[in-house]
Amino acid sequence: MVALPFPSVKGLPLDSAESTSGVPFHLVPFLKQAYDQLQPPLTDFLQNSDVNWIINDFAPHWLPPIATRLGINSVFFSIYSATTLAFGGSPEDLLRRCEKQVEDLTEVPQWMPPQSKVSFRQYEVMSIHDQMDPEVSDFFRLAKVVEGCRFVATRSCAELEADSLSLLQNLYQKPVIPVGLLPAEGNDGETLRDEGWDSLRQWLDEKTQNSVLYIALGTELTLSQDQMNELASGIDKSGRGLVWDNWAPQKRILAHPSVGGFLTHCGWSSVIEALGFGRVLILFPGASSDLGLVARMLANKRVGLEVPRDDQDGSFTANSVSESIRRVIVKEEGEELRKNAWAMKEIFGNVKLQTKYLDEFARVLENDSMVIESV
Repeated sequence: MVALPFPSVKGLPLDSAESTSGVPFHLVPFLKQAYDQLQPPLTDFLQNSDVNWIINDFAPHWLPPIATRLGINSVFFSIYSATTLAFGGSPEDLLRRCEKQVEDLTEVPQWMPPQSKVSFRQYEVMSIHDQMDPEVSDFFRLAKVVEGCRFVATRSCAELEADSLSLLQNLYQKPVIPVGLLPAEGNDGETLRDEGWDSLRQWLDEKTQNSVLYIALGTELTLSQDQMNELASGIDKSGRGLVWDNWAPQKRILAHPSVGGFLTHCGWSSVIEALGFGRVLILFPGASSDLGLVARMLANKRVGLEVPRDDQDGSFTANSVSESIRRVIVKEEGEELRKNAWAMKEIFGNVKLQTKYLDEFARVLENDSMVIESV
């Protein structure tokens, strides 16, 4: 491992973390500006190394030209779903988005399937705008990375997103390789006895099958006090819910038979874990990154139901939370959702299948082969 000290920039606290989880939304643009200052030290390192491949995300728009000049292959690796990437469009579409109002993101793009309902809400768009560097937008970054890479790798699989993978390959005009869903292995990384889990498991053991709703809102979702009160009141009215005042062993909780559903902020990693155990979803997306798009995609696939919120300000009521929970977990009308989510275990929980995708990705890198079957 070669350490590259993270640069400091005006506006970013010196003691801040080096990722978006460590700073509030309004400081994310400074984080990207600091990241861009890694260009000189990274270039120096690459010039004096025998690196064959660079695997990078969307942020370093300046990296593909450097890699090309040095004779190094670059791969754009996206932690997002293929549907999220397809929503952005081709590199040309992304560059055009730089010149448009962010409100354009509330419309389903014309290149998406007619039945698609994947788009952002107004309140989500405003938050996304606050996190963009005004000098170098995320659309520009992504467009330049896609243009300059040899191929694209995305956290998806054909069993889930065959159409979106095919569309993405057409939009990008270069190979798109799904690397699988990359489900986490083991029990939340724990190797030692966890007394907290012992007491929690005992509580879960006393509950009937599929009676508990697990709630986790990630590390970057922020709610006002009024919103927290409405959410808590809605959960209380539903008669269900598990609140744990500490770090939660999420995989262990989701695997427990008493858990019948998951109220989630729609982070892709959390969704992958939940559907790996066939848990039906109550979709409560945060207003950052791709969370809204993930919620709409999952609603389209009928594995969850999104809590109704005001499109403009994101407000919601305790009654809408309670009713959504009961519709998904208790009522007969939620039976289809529950069955569909349970069936997703065969994709999300199939470690052998997902490992096969990752092995294929490794084979491409090892052989420097671009003979890639169409997805």
